Amino acid sequence: MPPFPISASGTQTDFRFRCIACGDLTDRASQDFRCARCGDLLEITCPHWSETRPNAEGLKSVWRGRRASNDAADLSGVWRFRELLPTLKADQPIITLREGNTPLYDLARCARITGVPRLFAKHQGTNPTGSFKDCGMTVATTFARSAGFRWVACASTGNTSASMAAYAARGGMRSLVLVPEGKISWSKLSQALDYGAVTCQLRTDFDGCLRLLQELVLRAPVYQLNSINPFRLEGQKTLALELLEQLDWQPPHHIIVPGGNLGNSSAIGKALREMRMLNLISRLPKLSVIQAEGANALVRTLREADGKRLVSVQPETRATAIRIGNPASWKKAVAVVEATGGTGEQVSEVEIAQAKAEIGEEGLGCEPASAVTLAGLKKLVKQNFVQPDETVVLVLTGNLLKDPDYTIEFHRGDLFPGAPAPTLDHLRRPPIVLEATLDAVIRTLEQAEKS
Repeated sequence: MPPFPISASGTQTDFRFRCIACGDLTDRASQDFRCARCGDLLEITCPHWSETRPNAEGLKSVWRGRRASNDAADLSGVWRFRELLPTLKADQPIITLREGNTPLYDLARCARITGVPRLFAKHQGTNPTGSFKDCGMTVATTFARSAGFRWVACASTGNTSASMAAYAARGGMRSLVLVPEGKISWSKLSQALDYGAVTCQLRTDFDGCLRLLQELVLRAPVYQLNSINPFRLEGQKTLALELLEQLDWQPPHHIIVPGGNLGNSSAIGKALREMRMLNLISRLPKLSVIQAEGANALVRTLREADGKRLVSVQPETRATAIRIGNPASWKKAVAVVEATGGTGEQVSEVEIAQAKAEIGEEGLGCEPASAVTLAGLKKLVKQNFVQPDETVVLVLTGNLLKDPDYTIEFHRGDLFPGAPAPTLDHLRRPPIVLEATLDAVIRTLEQAEKS
């Protein structure tokens, strides 16, 4: 296997791999990204930050100035923050689709519903392939190509495969996708197909796909691009940097994220701690993770095992992006929740559907997995964990068009067959079949005005 190169050249800080359990530091990583000493996951660290910390105000000024640049790295909302990313070789070009630069929206309607006036959504669904995965893929695929790999691969519930396939194609590499048969949105799968991936539908769940992938990369020259890859998390952490910049570096009280394989919450938490260490922010927001009741491994791990051991589950939820029962990054996520004073919460399928429709009424579509954040916020407000005078940011991870069948079934009333949920009727907007006459349309308009 080609090694993972470490370079201390250039203007950026060099980096090393550190085990999240035993703390062992190394310059190289095996293809399963696990510690050679204890077998736990690796993360990327920049040891010299503790000795010579970058100037916080200087960094902010540099990042702000790059907004006016047309350089490819500066047009990326990830590489614009490259001082806090792993070092590239001086002559190594990046693979980018101008990812990041995602909007921060105020949620006026949802604020009234929750009783939290300062409520915002960081919408990662506006990334090039429609999800937050792009921010990690630009970094991970760039380092894969730098290390000499021709093939990249992932196990996926949909979004990872779409993103990986796009960035591999952009970088002139081949991609292999392993997905669970019948448990993935065709809209997401169509992306991977269109971007040229070799796509295998396996008769297992996501966790089974991931286990097979981890065996594959130890036997074939294929680079693994799931979120256990620490380069993925380095790219995804820029979400938090961009968010704080959008808030003029004034931290919100809470950041709420969906929980699937838990790489995103781990990445955001890593960024928050690094920003605090570098004096970019004055305090840590509380980072909380919301899961579906049917795929609640982290919630059960926190409640039943005090975060000490993973409580795996057999996952089942229509929010396919988070239908994961054995999340690989659970230890990292537990550490982030504990370090920031956050929490884990679970929500029902009906609560997810309602929250998704309520976000839709803001004019901001999202996939079902994103909507767990609003549903979870409602519970956290009732528990007094979130106070009405606090600022809350919901991370919306995927675009509405990632799972259009879900949306259509909801509005037609087919999402919960045999189990009607009358509380959702006021949110449904089914298409209305009419005669092709002006009077019929006017009557419908008048009825809508009265409703």
